Amino acid sequence: MTAATLPHPLRTNEASSPTPGAIDRLRIAYLTAEYPKVSHTFIRREIQELERRGHEVTRLSVRPPGKLVDPADVDEAGRTLSCLDQSRWALLGSAAKWAVTRPWRWAAAVRTALKMHQASDRGFVRHTAYLTEAAFLASRLKAKGINHVHVHFGTNAASVARLMKRLAGITYSLTVHGPGEFDAAVGLSLGEKVGDAAFTVAISHYCQAQLFRWAAPEHWDRIHIVRCTIDPKFLAAPTPVAVDADRFVCVGRLTAQKGPLQLVEAFADHTRAGLPGRLVFAGDGELRELVEAAIQRHGLKDRVTITGWLSEAGVRDHIRAARALVLPSSAEGLPVVIMEALAVGRPVVSTYTAAIPELVRPGENGWLVPAGDRVALADALRAVTETPAARLTEMGLAGRVAVTQRHHPEVEGEKLEHLFRTYLRS
Repeated sequence: MTAATLPHPLRTNEASSPTPGAIDRLRIAYLTAEYPKVSHTFIRREIQELERRGHEVTRLSVRPPGKLVDPADVDEAGRTLSCLDQSRWALLGSAAKWAVTRPWRWAAAVRTALKMHQASDRGFVRHTAYLTEAAFLASRLKAKGINHVHVHFGTNAASVARLMKRLAGITYSLTVHGPGEFDAAVGLSLGEKVGDAAFTVAISHYCQAQLFRWAAPEHWDRIHIVRCTIDPKFLAAPTPVAVDADRFVCVGRLTAQKGPLQLVEAFADHTRAGLPGRLVFAGDGELRELVEAAIQRHGLKDRVTITGWLSEAGVRDHIRAARALVLPSSAEGLPVVIMEALAVGRPVVSTYTAAIPELVRPGENGWLVPAGDRVALADALRAVTETPAARLTEMGLAGRVAVTQRHHPEVEGEKLEHLFRTYLRS
């Protein structure tokens, strides 16, 4: 594959439109560390879009899913093969078979596992587990005649895919999101994973630029942008922001990187200034008890609600009832919930973090503040409160246009299909 086959990313950062011919029907697998997962519905949409286009996708996961609330995720769980759902003897038996019948391939995989272990802080036992999982999954894919796997996130699932390539010659491609991969790029052998991949997908310009930091320049022409997508139901006819809407909604995990504690503090400043409003956290996570304690400490129990995890329909309902979405993240890829809020016609308050400014434009479809700046965040909440509902609706609709153009499943699915056709043909 040469740089001339697909546009070089430094010249055209978006994946190309498809060309006819090549492979008529793809037979590939998708591998993720945990699938399905409540915060990874974009992976489900991507798989379903490929299937809508007539391709066969086998779902693989390292770990079984946790608690699921969306019926679509429950259905996906029933279609997914998880390594850690298998007996220890099934996993070890697959590894032993590869070691005995393909000793040279086994030795190459062991060397790669050792090299990744030496760069990582995850320990030898963890990388031995990756090798065992790779042996099991490679056996299953070979039995089904599947020779390519696409991986989401450059973490442990990508390590397993890299070892599958050493063991069985099964090629892989990779979608990188951030911020986790960039926080530990050396320990994850991220540059080496990109180098071994048939191609790598970045979800934004920011993500692609980070990959240029860690991947060798000779691999840059195989790094392409395909953006995450939203459920088309979010693109149903938008409803205007109600004149009396006073709700801010924050959708996502209650984790440090999403900034829920900073949001409670800023909302407390907002209320102490005598301004109206309610705040809804639609999500859950490890900081829930701390967030609840902060709500209690500031006397906001009657004005702040935590819903726990919701289905996509439940998220849609909360966003439509809101005046704006607020997401004060300090580390991100590009949050899908921002796309969803703009798609239903609601402006967004967020931060100058990662790829968020690629979608949220101050004064056009929302407000951006420095991450961690409580005063600026409170000022943005005030600005939303004081902006007429008609203007908020205009801002939301401007964001809806951008989302329709850049995050529609059919548009991005076409780009991804083209990458598969091109690179699997070569």
